[in-house]
Order: sequence, then structure tokens, then C-alpha cells
Amino acid sequence: MQAEQALSALSALPTILGNARRIVVKVGSSLVTNEGRGLDEVAIGEWCRQMAQLVQTEHEVIMVSSGAIAEGMKRLGWTARPKAIQDLQAAAAVGQMGLAQMYETKLRANGLGSAQVLLTHADLADRERYLNARSTLLTLLKLGVVPVINENDTVVNDEIKFGDNDTLGALVANLVDADALIILTDQKGLYTADPRKDPAAEFVHEARAGDPLLEAMAGGAGSSIGRGGMITKILAAKRAAGSGASTVIAWGREPDALIRLTRGDRIGTLLIAQTQKMQARKQWMADHLQLRGAVIVDDGAALKLREEGKSLLPIGMVQVEGDFSRGDVIAVRDSAGVEFARGLANYASAEARLLCKKPSAEIENILGYAGESEMLHRDNLVLVG
Repeated sequence: MQAEQALSALSALPTILGNARRIVVKVGSSLVTNEGRGLDEVAIGEWCRQMAQLVQTEHEVIMVSSGAIAEGMKRLGWTARPKAIQDLQAAAAVGQMGLAQMYETKLRANGLGSAQVLLTHADLADRERYLNARSTLLTLLKLGVVPVINENDTVVNDEIKFGDNDTLGALVANLVDADALIILTDQKGLYTADPRKDPAAEFVHEARAGDPLLEAMAGGAGSSIGRGGMITKILAAKRAAGSGASTVIAWGREPDALIRLTRGDRIGTLLIAQTQKMQARKQWMADHLQLRGAVIVDDGAALKLREEGKSLLPIGMVQVEGDFSRGDVIAVRDSAGVEFARGLANYASAEARLLCKKPSAEIENILGYAGESEMLHRDNLVLVG
């Protein structure tokens, strides 16, 4: 009943998607490879036809496509997803060839050029590389070319991976200031429970992106082919909402799904962004998946950061975690250990430890030089929870 109350109060208009001009489309491995049986030429051709029609009607479209590892597994004759990183990288290298060729062929058949873009989290964690990626993608869109993006699994490791392409889709939506993220999957959308196990499960037509109730509904991982499940899509929608992009989770084989969604048809589950777009610099900080460290702050400092938009002063810090340098993005945690903000550190971790609980007037005496009075300046700090 609680879930129904939280979801029924919405009255979103179909124009949320109907007005979307710049769109990121993400398709999962099970769809792209027909549950691991090999690249689904018919399905990919259909999505490319729809994307071409959208471009002709002055939309800008970016495709985030899974499937490289699954296609590589099929070409190598592997029936189970390997666990060794070198085997995954080898499968990705083999599969990426076929994946790129398929999109190139199908988009070209519909009068569009394509471009392959492979990303890792390291590409987006570095400010200069982040801006370079953004510039490249926006230039491709201006040229009428459809970028086809995938995680660079041939070089990725645990330190720099996104974790799943739902997350990558959300990060790309933030990167290019997209109006909408469309996640095509093998499910009709989100239910209040797993409909395969609970016959009383109800379909969720609309909800607020980031509503905590959604995560409870989403359940665990999906197919054995991909790495994600409904929970990763819910979290991706929450992340995309940070840049003001609403998300639709829809069945990838729904006829003309992309075209109908942009016309305002109600297909799948619409997760509505409630926040306005962040400044680009703060969005970049919010999108970091791995952080080098954190500072724990007292209740007074947490209140000032959360409620008053103040900078973080050394006197409010009670503990420093990790090993980070000046200029790194670090987390801010409250006394309960919950991250609620992040920002650019004005001091390295070794210096920050010396400054804990100290007034700013003592910084020069402690460090031997006069640095900034703040550990994190409010202009370089963003709230994340």
C-alpha cells in the first residue's frame, strides 16, 4: 500500500518524452545478442531505422550498446561468462569487431553515419578527458552521426570500470546534457515485485527517479548474459536525474518504441527527474564512481553544508580516510558514515589529517604555509544525498 501511495500521486504529462530533443538510448546484452545466441541483426536493424527517423525529425541520438563480451563469447564458442579478467578482455576484443560492424552497416543502410566510442571511468574521472569526450560527442551529434558507445572492456579493470552499461548510459546522459535516457530491456518495465514470482505484482507506469521505494521493488540481477538487472536501471535513472534527464525503462522489442516514446506515447515505466540540471563542474564531481578518500565531519559541519550551502572548514572535520592529493574529488560523510556530499580537496590527505578539528587561523602554523581557509570550497562542492 505504501508503494501504491508513493507512485499514484504523480501526474506527469506525456510531453516529458515528447519534448526531448537529445536522447541517449541504452540496449542490453540479452536484447542485442538474442539471449547470447549472437548479434540479433533484425532487432539492431529496427533500432537503427527508428534512430534514423528520429534524426530526420531533428532529434539527436546517442546509442549505448552492450553486447561485445556476449558476442565475443559466441564467436569463441564459450557457453558461460568467464570470470578471469583476461578472458573477459579477450572476449570483448573479439566481440567489439562484430558489434561495431553491425551498427555501421544498419545505420548506413538508413542514411546515417556511425562512430564507435569506447569509454572507461578513468576517461570521465579526469576533468580534461571528460571535457574532451563531451566535445567529441557533441561534435558528432552536430554532424548528424550517431555515436555508438560501449565500455572499453578490452582495457578495463576493477579500478576504472563502470560496472554495467545502465550506469554508463546515465553518465553519458549527464555528459551531454541529454533530455532523456531510454533504457531498452527484456522486461516491459518496472513492477512493484517480480511478476514471475508474485502474481499480485503491479506495473509501475510512472514514478519519481530516486524514490527509495523503487530500489526495494527492483530486485536483483537479470539474465546470465549481462551484468545488470532492474536495480541497475533504477539507480541509473537516479543518476541521470542529476542532470535533469528523465528515464524510460521499456521493452526493447515493442514495435516502434523509440518513435512512439518521442511522440509522447505511454510505453514502459517513466521515471521523472525532479531536479534541475547541475552546473557542469558539479555534475562531473557527482558522477565519480570511485573516490580516493573521504572526510568525516561533525554534526554541526554537516548541517551547514546540507542546509546553508557553506564551505567545509578544517575545524568541522573529525577524521580523514584514504590517500588523496590536492585537487582530487573526495567524499564527505556524516557521523553515521553516510556520504552526503563530495568536492575538490584543497589539501592532500596527510595535510588534512593534521588540520582535523583545527581553526583555519592555525593552518599556516601547522603546515608551514598559508593555504586556503577551506578544506572544500562551496563552489567546488556538490550534495549527493
